[in-house]
Amino acid sequence: MSLLFIVSLMIQAGFIIHVIKTGRNQLWIWVLIIPGLALAGILAYIVVEILPELFRSRTAQRTARGFRRALDPGAELRRYESEARVAGNVATRQRYAEELVRHGRFDDAIGQYREALTGLYEHAKGDAASARVTLDELIRLNPDFRSPVGHLLYARALESEGNVQKALEEYRVLANSYPGAEAAVRYAQLLQKQGERAEAQKVVRELLEQARIAPGHYRRAQRTWLDAAQRLL
Repeated sequence: MSLLFIVSLMIQAGFIIHVIKTGRNQLWIWVLIIPGLALAGILAYIVVEILPELFRSRTAQRTARGFRRALDPGAELRRYESEARVAGNVATRQRYAEELVRHGRFDDAIGQYREALTGLYEHAKGDAASARVTLDELIRLNPDFRSPVGHLLYARALESEGNVQKALEEYRVLANSYPGAEAAVRYAQLLQKQGERAEAQKVVRELLEQARIAPGHYRRAQRTWLDAAQRLL
C-alpha cells in the first residue's frame, strides 16, 4: 500500500470524523467514502460546509485583519483617522486613539482621548460606561493629566453606573477643589439620596458660606447651583 494512498485514506477519515463530530448531514459520509469520488467529495465538503463557517468566524476575521496589516500596516490607522476627521464623535476618536496606541504614537493618542473627553462632556447622552472607559484610558496613558471637568465627569459616570461609594469618594475630593459649585452640590445631592442628610447639609452650608464672601460675579455665574444648594437645606 503506497504512502500516498495511506495519506488519502487518513484525509478521508479525518473529514468523515468531522462530519460526525459537528453533526453535519450524514449523506456527506457517503460522498466522502465512495471510491473515485473522494477528492471531489472533499472539495465539495470544504466549499459547502467549512469555508462559509470559516469566513464567519472571529478567528478568520482576525486572521484576515492580520494579513491586511502585514501587507499595509498603516491602512487601519488611515481609515480611523479619516473617520475621526469626518465624524468627529466620541466613538470614532476613541477607535483612532486605540489604533494610535497600537502604533506606539502615545502623545497623539492622548490628544485624541482629550478630544473624546470634550465630546463626552458636551454631548454625552447617558452613556456612563463609555465615558468612564474613555477617562480610564486617558488616565492610563497620561497619569499626570489633570482636568477638573474630566474628574467631575468621571464622578458622574460612576454615579450613573451605580457605583455610589466610588462616586462619593470622587465627589468628596472635588467638593473643595472644583472651580464652581456644581461638584459640591452633586456631592450633597448624592449624600442625601443615601440617607446621609447631616453630612449633605454640612457640605451645602460650607458651600453657601464660601459663596457669601465670594465676588459677585462668582455668585451670578453659579446661581443655578447655589439655588439647588439652598433647596437641600
